[in-house]
Amino acid sequence: MTEPLSYRRLLRLGGMPELFLAACLSRLAGRIFSLAIVLYVLERFGSPALAGWVAFASMAPGLLISPLAGALLDRLGAAKAIVIDMAASTLLLLALGLADVAGSVTEPLLLTLVTLYSLTSPLGTAGIRVLIPRLVPKDGLDLANALDTSSYALINVGGPAVAGLLFGFAGSQTTLLAIVLLYAAAAASLVPLIRRTSHGHAASSGPLIGDAVAGVIYFVRHTSLRGLAISYALFQVSWGILVVAVPVVVMKELGTGARADAVVGGLWAAAGLAGGLGALFAGHLRTVDRERQFIAFGALATAVAIFPVSASFGLVGLAIGLVLVGFVEGPVDVGVLSLRQRRTDPGWLGRVLAVSMSFNMSGLPLGSAIGGVIVMHSPTLAFATAALASVFAAVAAYALVPARSER
Repeated sequence: MTEPLSYRRLLRLGGMPELFLAACLSRLAGRIFSLAIVLYVLERFGSPALAGWVAFASMAPGLLISPLAGALLDRLGAAKAIVIDMAASTLLLLALGLADVAGSVTEPLLLTLVTLYSLTSPLGTAGIRVLIPRLVPKDGLDLANALDTSSYALINVGGPAVAGLLFGFAGSQTTLLAIVLLYAAAAASLVPLIRRTSHGHAASSGPLIGDAVAGVIYFVRHTSLRGLAISYALFQVSWGILVVAVPVVVMKELGTGARADAVVGGLWAAAGLAGGLGALFAGHLRTVDRERQFIAFGALATAVAIFPVSASFGLVGLAIGLVLVGFVEGPVDVGVLSLRQRRTDPGWLGRVLAVSMSFNMSGLPLGSAIGGVIVMHSPTLAFATAALASVFAAVAAYALVPARSER
């Protein structure tokens, strides 16, 4: 009899140690960069407005060109595309560091380098999840996605803390160098995978823009993928509202200052840790043909954890609610990732994942915009709106995603 697949055996599969190492290193580098670049702008230029534009430039261009990035993933192969992203990030941030040492960083140069950094980011973000189903057997998808999701959640907790410590105690140039080294190590760890996975991409001799458009059309016409994207975007609206509502509620209770900041950070750290545990737990449960139930149950449980738990029992209730929200996010993420991989033609994975991941993320900024308007009038209403968005996400999972694959 075949030994049941476990997390330990999963990490021994050919290619998985290299992929997991590259994913952790590159994500840690990205999380450190997202905070460090804001601190850098504030230190060098003293302009919150410029910091906002730099943060925008580090994300938005990549989201806009994600269909082209997806076409490149399928054309080049995921491993090669990820290495290109990591290498480009290494060189661009090294250029920024050298320019800073020379004292020649200007606002246009900074925005240019950060924008170029953003343009390759979808290759790595989507490429990692394109490689997973090509390296693990079908019965290992849940475990692999759970491991991927849990590591991502833990890095989301640790990354900003590492960035703050590095920037505060070692300075901006050392922080940039650390990010460069992390990206370089991520690229190096994936080089052996290029040849091993070279058969997993679709050859194409047509125009790149044609492949990108074809990927968008495939995504829009695919009932399961379209339904998953709508459901998960609604789920992310809840998180977007919480991003704004949680610090507002804490500051109303404790006032502004270091104590309130520490409590906010602690609450999100607890939610992130719970999210990692929730994903690992969900990975042990078979989701085959039950993905919709995982998504719907997790979304409904999130709604209850937000309202009434988080909204009605002070800071204690908020802490308990956020831990529950983080934990039940695990089954939702594992269900979404596994179902999307199972119902997508392998030859279209790069194009589809790049497009759908960008669409999914649209719910987060939308939720933050909604939350910012509502929470100033009524924090309770903001929490209720976040809970309602999760209810809609659960409904969409059942109403818009077919029970069986249509391909």
